[in-house]
Order: sequence, then structure tokens, then C-alpha cells
Amino acid sequence: MIRRTLHTRLLESLAKFPVVALLGPRQVGKTTLAKTVLTGMTPPALYLDMELPSDLARLQEPELYLEQYRDRLVIIDEIQRLPGLFPLLRALVDRKRAPGRFLILGSASPDLIRNSAETLAGRVVYLELSPLTPAEVGDLELRQLWLKGGFPNSFLAGSDEESFTWREAFISTYLERDIPQLGIRIPAAQLRRFWTMIAHTHGQLWNASSIAGALGVTAPTVRHYLDILEDTYIVRQLPPYFANLGKRLTKSPKVYLRDSGLLHSLAGIRTFDQLHAHPLVGNSWEGFVIEQILRLKPTGWQGYFFRTSAGAEIDLLLQDEKGETVAVEVKYSLSPKPLRGFWQAYRDLHCRAGYIVYPGEEEYPVGEGVRALPAGRIESVFA
Repeated sequence: MIRRTLHTRLLESLAKFPVVALLGPRQVGKTTLAKTVLTGMTPPALYLDMELPSDLARLQEPELYLEQYRDRLVIIDEIQRLPGLFPLLRALVDRKRAPGRFLILGSASPDLIRNSAETLAGRVVYLELSPLTPAEVGDLELRQLWLKGGFPNSFLAGSDEESFTWREAFISTYLERDIPQLGIRIPAAQLRRFWTMIAHTHGQLWNASSIAGALGVTAPTVRHYLDILEDTYIVRQLPPYFANLGKRLTKSPKVYLRDSGLLHSLAGIRTFDQLHAHPLVGNSWEGFVIEQILRLKPTGWQGYFFRTSAGAEIDLLLQDEKGETVAVEVKYSLSPKPLRGFWQAYRDLHCRAGYIVYPGEEEYPVGEGVRALPAGRIESVFA
């Protein structure tokens, strides 16, 4: 049992808000975390799983059923299966405005759950539970976390092969069951081909026309596919940073698979030796580090990448609430050296600090306010 860093924030949110939504991909540990809330609670919380026919049957008359539990926390798992509940939850909360009325769990973004953000506006706080992080598993497990990814069943598997097998089953279940349950009608084989193409272009600029041509569909169709993967927490689109520098700037986002273990499965990478020898190793490491940093960013901070047609480039540009920027370059090397394009962008944007994140153990200055930073200390970028 790995204690999740979101546990404390979840309890604090339940003490302040009538409805707390705990969102994230399937199998990431939402149910396990929610059930820890049940322990020792007085009066005891009620847990309902919308994937169980018996629990669905209880909600045939949802208002009558839920109204009798107005003095208890009600946990509703996989709520995206019953999006019609949101207006009722709003009405029940308005009848008795108190913190800790409902904890809802979902495997899709608020936008995909039929605009629940609007339905429960002012009554709900959204928390995202991500796959396991270095802080949760320990720095010594960083290499295994990168290879296997952060889904608990994958990371805790007894061997690399068991982990790979679990991830393959996860992908199949996601395509064949989870997506259709959201009302999305796309052939599983077609979406898997698209997902695999994203894996092989991981960390590169989004090129809709190229991918559409390879799949034999239109650019709007692949855009729709990308939105589905983003809304179900599978991919991340990193937007470009625009600055008035009088230079031609890249306008397309970069696309990353959020979990490195899923990336490696789609690329057929089973062991660390295979990963180390694979052409994707650099982009995989870049995406892994960027995802870990973005999970840690404080409220009000934004993440971008920066690139000009002249070659100035920063892998991750963090902007704080004051508008000041921090440059992050990611290198899979024990002797990381920023390229000329990084220094040009760093100066042009007047960044207040810079970091070169690498898989080593020593932190040291590189020059001009830029430091080499071990991947196990990435929280320092927000100092």
C-alpha cells in the first residue's frame, strides 16, 4: 500500500466543499484512495459503484435513495456512467449546503462528463489523481517508475514481463470497454492504430494532416481522436508559448503520452535494456520528466514549450502567477550540456532561472543562472 500525496488534500477538500470530484485514468488508484476515507468515519460513508448492477439498481429512484443519506458522505464511483446524476446532486446539495456531502470518482474529464463543471458550479472542487510519482515511490525507484509507468498494478508487478502484460490488458480494456461506455463509437482497432502512432511521435509537434493521411481519415477526425485521449487522461498536449519577440514561432502543440509505461508498451519495450537501446529513449525521458514536473506545478503556474523557426528552443517553459518564466531543458545524459538554441531562448525570454534535468545525482551550476538538476529533485524548479 503506497500512501498517495493527494490523501491530505482530499480530506481537506471534503471538509470545505459539498462535492469533491476525484478524477483520473482508470486503474490509477481512485477507488483505493476513496476507501481510505471510509476508515473510521462517523457516521460511516456510503459507497456506490456504478459498474455494479446491484448498486445501479439502488439508484433507479435516485432522489428517494440519496435523500435518506443526507447526513452521511456518499461516494459514487465511475460516475461518468450516470451523467444524469449531476443535476440531482446539485439539487440535493442546495437543499442542505454542508461540506462532505458527495465524493464522486470518474475516469473522464469534467468536459467529457457532459459539462458537469457547469452543473455543479460553486459546489464542487476537482482533484486529479495521477499515476504514481517519484515522491510516492522513492527516488531509488525512479528508473523502474520510468520503465513501468505509474499505474500501481504495473509498477508493483513482480517482474518486467508481468508489468508489460498488465499494461497490454489495460490498453485492450480501455479501447474495447471504457471508450464505448462513454458513448464514443470508434472501432477499437482504429483507435489503437492512432494511439500507437502517437507513441511513435511522442514529444513531437502535432501534425494532423500526416497522421490523418496514414490512417486514411480526415484531419478533423484525428483531432477528435486526440481529444478523446486527452479527455481520458491518456495524452497531454503541451501548448507553445507566444511572446512578442518579432520572430516566427511554432504554433502547433507537442503531444506526449502521459504515462511512460503505456508509451513503452505501445512501442514494444519490455525491459530497461530495450528502452536504453531504443530510438525513443530520449523522447521518452523528456516526456517522463515533463509530466512529473507538471503534476507538481502550483496553482496559477502554466506550462508551455518554446520554439522559433531560427532554432531557439526550450523543452518546458514554466510561467508563474506573476508572469515570470523558468526554463527547463531535459537531457538523457550524465554530462548534460544545453545547446545554443536553449541559451538563445533563455536570454530572449529573460527567464529568471533555468534547469537542465538529467538522470544523475549531483546538482551544480551550468552558467547564467542555469543549474543541472537530478530528476529526483524536480520540485526545485518551483523554488
